[in-house]
This record gives sequence, structure tokens and C-alpha cells, in this order.
Amino acid sequence: MARRSFRAAPIAYFFLLAVASVPTPALAHASDRGHVLLLPTGYYAVGGAFAVGASFLVLALLPPDLLERLWRKRLTLFHWSDGLRPLVSLFCFICFAGLIAAGLFGSRDPLSNPLPLSIWTLMWVGLTLLHGLFGNLWSWLNPWYGPYRLAMRLTGGSDGKTQLPHRLGCWPAVALLFTFAWFELVDPAPDDPARLALAAGLYWLASFAAMLVFGYGEWSRRGEFLSVFFAIVSRFALTERDRANRLRLCWPSARLLDAETLPPSGVAFILLALSSVSFDGLSKTFFWLGLNGINPLEFPGRTALIGISSTGLLLTFAALATVFLLAVFAGQRMAGDNSPSRASAGLLVWSLVPIALAYHIAHYLTSLLVDGQYAIAALSDPFGRGWNLFGTAHMQIQAGIAAGAASAWILWNIQASAIITGHMLAVLVAHGLAFHLHPDSRKAALSQFPLTLLMIGYTVFGLWLLATPTAG
Repeated sequence: MARRSFRAAPIAYFFLLAVASVPTPALAHASDRGHVLLLPTGYYAVGGAFAVGASFLVLALLPPDLLERLWRKRLTLFHWSDGLRPLVSLFCFICFAGLIAAGLFGSRDPLSNPLPLSIWTLMWVGLTLLHGLFGNLWSWLNPWYGPYRLAMRLTGGSDGKTQLPHRLGCWPAVALLFTFAWFELVDPAPDDPARLALAAGLYWLASFAAMLVFGYGEWSRRGEFLSVFFAIVSRFALTERDRANRLRLCWPSARLLDAETLPPSGVAFILLALSSVSFDGLSKTFFWLGLNGINPLEFPGRTALIGISSTGLLLTFAALATVFLLAVFAGQRMAGDNSPSRASAGLLVWSLVPIALAYHIAHYLTSLLVDGQYAIAALSDPFGRGWNLFGTAHMQIQAGIAAGAASAWILWNIQASAIITGHMLAVLVAHGLAFHLHPDSRKAALSQFPLTLLMIGYTVFGLWLLATPTAG
């Protein structure tokens, strides 16, 4: 499935609500799936559900301290220094400014202009996957840190003189994430280069102003949704940096077992991140369109679906949140725990991070393979002037890499494996976190049974999304 969606970059989505209501023609995605997948998906769904369920049973029978001892093992690679971090961020800011200029003055074709391709494909798709492997690269690459440190040095200012109210939690980041998701999934033309350039520039300025008021660290942790999102995804990574600045190799998802209990706003953020990409997969299926009385063979365009899509985005988030909270509540009662579910939900929600990353891989794999080539070519000629800065402007785009029966079989198996593996890791993480809440192994296992059923259902849902026909 190759629809580019839920891709983020420094974008002023909260400024676009008024602008986005103007009807404009939707721009096509080059890598949309052009065939109906004819594979024995029922076998995959049953096998995936069995694998996730078997993972739960195996973990329930293992000694309770085995997972803890195994997942705590680390291999130190080398010491890490932050000395170059401001310079790297400044360089990224200069590149970002160049992309904004290309969006304003370059080609209006989203497959020729490097701004949409860099944001939607290289930054969101590629960079998120890199975070799942190598940790929080965004803390170095974001376009705010370097300019902020420079401004502090030039003005002699202090790091934030106004305290962001504690009761807000990270609700500002949740609101911005929802606005972003609405813009990408509902707005008629999120790929328009000039429009995207205006949005990106406004968002950078708004975020920079918030950092000057509340401090870089405070706003990055609670308000700037990209920083919050990448910090969450990086907990899945194969590497970590400890307090002594040592870079260490660890097991995938191991850092999630050390995660702190999140407030309700943090729970909402993770649930919204997962539900948004899920709705992106659902929104173009024949099932969804038929459910709303739309002939999928006569797709009317995104402008005609603004109301339906907005409602669907909200309902998907509400449905996932409701089912997750019910699973946590039921698990507590099965374990004989009558305490409020807030703490349990705030801890167990971390188990959804492997699922979110798995959906990201499965959903955007073909987009990265095809649109990534367009991005590499467009970067050599950012303003459409016939330049060839990096020698890639005239490269042949191999769109066939994601087409044909052989490619479909390979890609679908990679996508299906990602989803199944992600859910199995989610069961593992949930099992480990449950022992923080219920030291008794029997109670811990019982508390995870409803959540495991949720993950089995989500596995089947994810595999169905990969295989079902889509329109638009």
C-alpha cells in the first residue's frame, strides 16, 4: 500500500484550516497502488493472529525475570559528543530554507518540486524509519535547535522565561498532530508546493516564537509535535545513549520497558499517531467508500469527501482509544486490580509503539521506493531551471519496482511480516510493562489477555488493509 499519508515535517498545519477549505483539485500520488492484490490473505491473517497469540502464551509460561534480564543487556559502541549539534541543526535549517524557496519559486508539479518530495517522502517516511533503527536523530537534524542557540548567544537571553502550564501536559502537541493529520488526509491539495512552503515557513516561525517564550526544551517536549513523535519512535531503536554519553547497542523495543508513565495527553498522542495512519489505509478502501454511499469506481475527489473524511478521522481515533481503554480496564479487573486505570493506560500505551512503526513501514514502503527516486532527481534541479547539481536530475525513475505480480508478492510479504513482527513485539513489551504494575506473574499474564486480543484483532485489520482494493 503506497499512499503517502501521515507524513510530517515542519508545517504550519494549524494556520491552514481556513486556507484548506478553499476547493482545489487534488494532486495525484505517483505510487498509489494500481492493482488488486490477489494473494491468499486469509492464510496470512490466520497465521498472523496465531503468531501474536502464541507469543502471549509463550511469554506467560516463561520465568518472569527472564525477559527482564535478556532485554537489559547492552553493548557499548563508543562515546558520543553533542559538540557539533548546533552546527548540524544550522545546516539543516539552511537546507530547509532552500526547500521553502523551491516550493515558492520552483515547479508546481509535486513530482518535480523537491519540497513535497523531501517532506512527505524523505523526511517523514525515511527519517521515521531511521529513528526506529538509530534513535533520536531529530534532536540533531531539526531546523530550530541551531538557530535557537545562536539567538540565545547573540542576545544573551535565558532559556525560556515563561513557564508552560503543567496542566496542559502535551495537549498542544496532540492538537498540532491532529491538525497535521487532517491536513494530510483530508485537505484537497496537501502536495501543492507553494501552499506547502507557506505552511512550512509559518510553522517554523510559530514554533521558534514558542521556543523563545517557553524555552527550547520545554516546547520540544510538550508542544512541537515532530519532536514528540520522533522521541517516541526512537524508543524502539537498536541504539541508545546513556547519561554518560555512551552510544550502546540494545534489543529492539528494549527502551520501551524503561518508559515512564504518560499523562492522558501522552496516551492520546500515541493513540492518535496510530489511528491516523490506520484511517489513511481505511479511507480509500472500497469498504469505506461503499459504507458512505460512494461508488469507488467513480471516485469524486478529496474535495467532495472533506466532511466524511474529517468524521472518519475523529471516529477512528475515538474507536481505538475506547477499545484500548476497555482492554486496559478489563485486564485490571481480571488481575484483581481495582485501582483507577489511568496509570495502567499511561504505561501500557507504550506497547503500541512497535505497532505504529510496523504500520509506518508497511504503509509507506512502496512510497519510499518510488517517490524516493523522484525526490533524488528533484533535488538536483530544485527550481526547475535545468540544473543538475548532484548529477541525478535525469535519472530514470524505476516505477516498476513496485508494480507487477513478482514485486507485489515480495512487497506484500515484507509488509505482512512487518505488521506481524510489530504486533509480536508489542505483546512482548506489554508483557514486560505488566510486571511493573503486577509483580505476580499470574496476575501480570491475566492483565494482558484483553490487550492481546486487541493486538490480534489489529493484526488481522492491518493485513486486510494491505490486501483490500482501494480507489482514488
